[in-house]
Amino acid sequence: MTNKLNDNTSNSNPSNSQTKQVNPNFLPKKSETIQLSDGQTLCGDLEIQIDREGLWFYHGSPIGRKELIKLFASVLSMDENGRYWLTTPAEKGEILVEDVPFQAVEMNVYEKNKQQILSFRTNIDETIIADIDHPIRIGNNPETGEPSPYIMVRDRLEARLTRAVFYQMVDLGVEVIMESEQELGVINEKVFGVWSSGQFFQIGKLT
Repeated sequence: MTNKLNDNTSNSNPSNSQTKQVNPNFLPKKSETIQLSDGQTLCGDLEIQIDREGLWFYHGSPIGRKELIKLFASVLSMDENGRYWLTTPAEKGEILVEDVPFQAVEMNVYEKNKQQILSFRTNIDETIIADIDHPIRIGNNPETGEPSPYIMVRDRLEARLTRAVFYQMVDLGVEVIMESEQELGVINEKVFGVWSSGQFFQIGKLT
């Protein structure tokens, strides 16, 4: 995981990343190398970026090999300060992530033990089932103000649902009455959301 990424980064990418250029305002810092006391090398910034669409770049050029992206993703982590790292037993280097590292590109619905199950496939072919350990949350796009739905993949790493997947999920939404604590006491609120694995995930409030 050094700064030698000799993989012909412009090779074919299923997400058509060959023609997309990295955001010019989303550029890496100059990398540094530090030898840690445990023998691990801290490589500083690896000059790898993941853009808002989940596309990976190296030195501003798209990484085209999906298997390489899967390998990087398998050693990706996020620390408590929101910084993203690729970590192996020998090296540790920081990468830049514009939003979240993954995209949820497909959703399947099935029933298990009389419960609805929502299963999502990411752009690196991981499967995540929405449940208590993999919650769905709704954020906001800072540029457009539109809802941005996310699901937890693992250890602080999230995937953002594509627009098509989000609309598919909304079609399964139901109204639920929930108690909410207000200054004047507890009131009942009508909310909209989806069920998966016995858990209710709120999408929005109804007025």
